[in-house]
Amino acid sequence: MEGIFITMEGPDGSGKTTQIKLLKQYLEQKGYDILIAREPGGTVISEAIREIILNKEYQEMSYMTELLLYAAARAQLVSQVIKPALEDGKAVICDRFIESSAVYQGIGRGLGVDTVYDVNHYAIGGVNPQLTIYLDLDAENGIKRKKDQAELDRMEMEDLTFHQRVVEGYRQLAQLYPERIFSVDATLPIETIHQILTEEVERRFFHE
Repeated sequence: MEGIFITMEGPDGSGKTTQIKLLKQYLEQKGYDILIAREPGGTVISEAIREIILNKEYQEMSYMTELLLYAAARAQLVSQVIKPALEDGKAVICDRFIESSAVYQGIGRGLGVDTVYDVNHYAIGGVNPQLTIYLDLDAENGIKRKKDQAELDRMEMEDLTFHQRVVEGYRQLAQLYPERIFSVDATLPIETIHQILTEEVERRFFHE
């Protein structure tokens, strides 16, 4: 059984966690051992970097520092967790990956998408997702959902225009890379989204 690498993207509050759980159950029924990872995080080192990135006290952090910290956390996660799991034939579902950096730092921070992909080329070492699922939700709804859930971290505290740039960035990437990024309306009912996603996963990975 060959490993499968799927990433789940979307603005804050788009429902990634719920859809990851449902997708995990679906892939388990297909006979896969599942590894769930999150970014930034997933290893002791990556979680330590996460604490730095999201700490509200570090408002002076430069945009390039932010980009490099995300890439460093990603490099550790790929080498220590994701790559070995794929080589072991597992299905890996990662909550955020390289597209998050492309939109949050590349577009939201204005560093440029090409810059982000160049930096992360070294971080991921050729371990690319076969499918990136994008849960499309406008920024206003996303922030409202997130504020209803929990205290906001350093990235979530950014103003609405920043989060609007992020959403537009995601939509641009989905149009640029339709062969890899699959977009679905995050305002649809949870079960409807799950059905759409499983049909796409079935078509991509299990269609004879």
